[in-house]
Amino acid sequence: MKKNFYSFLLVILLIPTYSFSASENQLIERARGIHDRVMALDTHVDIPFNFATSEHDPGNAEAQVTLDSMETGGLDAAFFIVYVGQQVRNEENYRKATADAVAKFDAIHRLTEYMYPDRIGLAETAAEARALHAQGKLVALIGIENGFVIGKDLSLLEDFRNRGARYMTLVHNGHNDIGDSAQPRPSFGDVEVEHGGLSEFGYQVVEEMNRLGILVDISHVSRQTMLDATGHSKAPVIASHSSVTAVADHPRNINDEQLLVLKENGGVIQIVAFDPYVREGGNANMDLFVDHIDHAVNLIGVDHVGISSDFGGGGGIAGWNNALETFNVTLELVNRGYSEEDISKLWSGNVLRILEEAERIAGE
Repeated sequence: MKKNFYSFLLVILLIPTYSFSASENQLIERARGIHDRVMALDTHVDIPFNFATSEHDPGNAEAQVTLDSMETGGLDAAFFIVYVGQQVRNEENYRKATADAVAKFDAIHRLTEYMYPDRIGLAETAAEARALHAQGKLVALIGIENGFVIGKDLSLLEDFRNRGARYMTLVHNGHNDIGDSAQPRPSFGDVEVEHGGLSEFGYQVVEEMNRLGILVDISHVSRQTMLDATGHSKAPVIASHSSVTAVADHPRNINDEQLLVLKENGGVIQIVAFDPYVREGGNANMDLFVDHIDHAVNLIGVDHVGISSDFGGGGGIAGWNNALETFNVTLELVNRGYSEEDISKLWSGNVLRILEEAERIAGE
């Protein structure tokens, strides 16, 4: 644990060696060196349905994340998200959700295989991500947001894994057949609690994801669903884009009890720069964003915390509102006394570690 009460006193004593006695330019230079050396990996970047077409060129489109802005801003890697919104549960909507998911998988493959293979590669393992980064390429990984895309068909998980999926958010806004959501949708007929957490089918989904090496993502789920899924998963889980209730009390955020369960599981919470999750009522800034990181690190340790933006899906705060501003996160972490080793863990090391663990468990 990096910043408990006693180590914090030590940090205060050490800060003058590079901060209080150094000029602002020297601090920036030190942060720049760290940012250039670590792999900055954002675990949640949403894409539109016309992604990787003539209408939306990922190289230079008007968007928060493009290849140009990733290269300039030092965002080395990103999980591009196969997101399909929740709808009323029926066979027609299940089929459409699956088709929409496949369309987004195809778009990400177009990006890496046909449009810009010289600039960005698709990684399906942690080792592949590291190798692409070492080659100087940008790295794309794939996450699924909303288990609604599989409907009630467990076999689709293997199909999606073969298409490159490395995590799946079990639920989005509104309950589905896997479990209860943190934000039920009365317009779809949702009651406050439908399954009482993870459904019977949901337990099978978690087991199949473990078998395939797909990380179980507990962002967006209800607290009981999170506890059920985390307790049942043999592999570490990920909260791919959530912040903490201790700093901003929002139903989408994770409370201290959940954080401790996450640590016991070996998982990671990726603190998200989504304005209302960072500050109640919005108008969040970098200082408040890193307050969330600090709280999680203080409680469960730096090995269980990471960083995400939710760019393209509503994410963005003052100071980090697009990929061009990615360095500002590293700068604030350095300003608060985080070491290069810790910053490397926060930006990518922890996520790559749990990907490897999921791969190992699947291999067994």
